[in-house]
Amino acid sequence: MKNKGKAQGIIAVLLLSVIILSSVLAPLIAPYPPNTTEMSVRLEGPSLGHPLGTDSLGRDMLSRVLYGGRISMLLALMATVLSMLLGMLLGMIAGYYGGAADWCLTVLANIFQGLPGTCLMIAIAGVMGPSIQSLLLALILTSWAGFSRIVRTEVLRLREEPYIEAMRCLGSSNRRLIFRHILPNMINNMIILFTIRVGRSVLSIASLSFLGLGVQPPTPDWSVMINDARLHYRSSPHLILVPGLCIFLLLLAINMLGDVLRDHFDIKNEEVREC
Repeated sequence: MKNKGKAQGIIAVLLLSVIILSSVLAPLIAPYPPNTTEMSVRLEGPSLGHPLGTDSLGRDMLSRVLYGGRISMLLALMATVLSMLLGMLLGMIAGYYGGAADWCLTVLANIFQGLPGTCLMIAIAGVMGPSIQSLLLALILTSWAGFSRIVRTEVLRLREEPYIEAMRCLGSSNRRLIFRHILPNMINNMIILFTIRVGRSVLSIASLSFLGLGVQPPTPDWSVMINDARLHYRSSPHLILVPGLCIFLLLLAINMLGDVLRDHFDIKNEEVREC
C-alpha cells in the first residue's frame, strides 16, 4: 500500500511538472505564436509542420495547447491562495473569539456554502460581464467558506488543549497563541484542502470559459479552444480531444497529489477527508 502511494505521488509530480514546465516555457518551445492565423492551412490534420494540426483560423494547435494552461493554472492558484487567506482569517476570528463574531461568520459561511457554486459564479460573471476579474471574484466567493469552516473547527479543538491553556496562563498574547501555537498545527489540513481546491478551481474556470463567461477568445486557453472547436468536432475531433485531454491530465495529477498528501499526513479531520 505504501509503495502504491509512493508510485502515485511520483506519477502526479511528474505529470504536474510536465504540464507546468510546458506552459512556463511555451514562449521558448512553441513553434508559432499562439494567435497567428493562416487561412490557407485551416482545419489541417497533424503534419510535420503542425504536429497537432490547425484550428478553424489556421492557428497552430501545438502552440495554443502549450500556452493554453497558463491562464487557467495561474487563475486557479491566485483564487485558491486568496480564498485560503480570507477563509483562514475569518475562521480564526470565529473559532478563537466566539460569541457574536462566531455566529455571524458561521451564518455567512453557511449561506455561501448553501448556494450552488456554479449558479453563483454564473450570476457574478453575468452581472460584472465576462472577464478574468469577475472570474477571480466568483472563484473566491465560492471557495472561502470551505476554508473558514475547517479552520474554525480546528481552532475550536486546539484552543481547549492543555498546552494552549498553559500558555494563556503564562501571559501569552492572543496573537502569539494563534500564530505560534494554533496555526502551525493546522498547516497539514490547509495544504491538502488547498490542493483539492486548486483542482476544483481549474474545473470551474474551464466550465465558465466554455460557457463564454470566463477567459475570452482569442486568448489561448484549453476551455476556449474546446468551445471554438464545437462546430468542427465531427471533421476535426482532435481540436476538442487534445485540450480536453490536457484538462483531464491536469485534474488527474492534482487529485492524485491530494490523495497522496492526505494519506501521508494521516489526516483525522473528517471534513478534510471528505473533500
